[in-house]
Amino acid sequence: MSRDTPVRPPTPAAAPPEPGARRAAAGRRRRASRTEARNARAAAGFLLPFLALFGLCFLAPIGYALRTSLQRTERTGPLGLGGQEHEVFAGLANYAQALADDRFLAGFGRVLLFGAVQIPLMTLLATGLALLLESAAARGITFFRSAFFLPYGVPGVIASILWGFLYVPGISPLVKIAQSVGWNVDFLSRGSVLWSLANIVTWQFTGYTMLVLIAQLKAVPGELYEAARIDGANAWQVARHIKLPMIRPALVLTCVFSIIGTLQLFAEPMVLRPLSSAIDSGYTPNLHAYSEAFVGNNQQLAAAEAVLLALVACAASFGFLRLVGGHGKERG
Repeated sequence: MSRDTPVRPPTPAAAPPEPGARRAAAGRRRRASRTEARNARAAAGFLLPFLALFGLCFLAPIGYALRTSLQRTERTGPLGLGGQEHEVFAGLANYAQALADDRFLAGFGRVLLFGAVQIPLMTLLATGLALLLESAAARGITFFRSAFFLPYGVPGVIASILWGFLYVPGISPLVKIAQSVGWNVDFLSRGSVLWSLANIVTWQFTGYTMLVLIAQLKAVPGELYEAARIDGANAWQVARHIKLPMIRPALVLTCVFSIIGTLQLFAEPMVLRPLSSAIDSGYTPNLHAYSEAFVGNNQQLAAAEAVLLALVACAASFGFLRLVGGHGKERG
């Protein structure tokens, strides 16, 4: 080191914090800890009612159905007709019995055919109505929205009764009109009753699907429409290249709801059953499970059928989501 190089004085060591500063920092940490604890207790207090209802109304019934599906009833006494009844573990015997029932499996095939035809038709109809009612040139939008949505407010049982009067020969004006033009039609025959049920479901749920799609269309930024108009796009091009891609999430959601609802088809065939000999106790899986539980007094088999129905609904819903999700990735 040369003599001309200045020598820097040593840096003084940092003074230790005073006792008062340490106590203030510790106090701030304790207050922050108490605040976090209060927030956690408040969050738990808000969540507790929901968790209680969720466990009581959702988890408990599922657990009970699973437990019941794995049991069978044994009766003591001569020929098993007397004495006491008690539940014993049956394993998967109820599931095997359900899968061996041709009527139960035929019900699954029937509702799958029902959904393959009814869901696309209802979705197309609801999409067309949503696009028309969202058009700026449409008049009386509020009235038509309410009119199309009104059938959804009618309970399924009442809707089936109303349509039952329109299907029964002799009192149905639809049948009389068809006969007046030389068309002999029977809406309740074995080949037509499934599509008569599809008509009831379509009439009832098209308005609901339409409103979901309209809500999604309302969320589309107006700048996209303005840019399309500047580029010279007509109404059809705007609907095809802007509106339909933007409402795709809503379309997927409504289709999933429709798949689940189709597999749960119950009220409509139950109401029309006295009117049509084509509808038996196993016409749909839900109706078959109901008949086993409350007519055949076999709650264990009905529980197994309910579990199988839930599994099929989950598989169909997630399979559809995976299918449309894969197509979306390919397009992206």
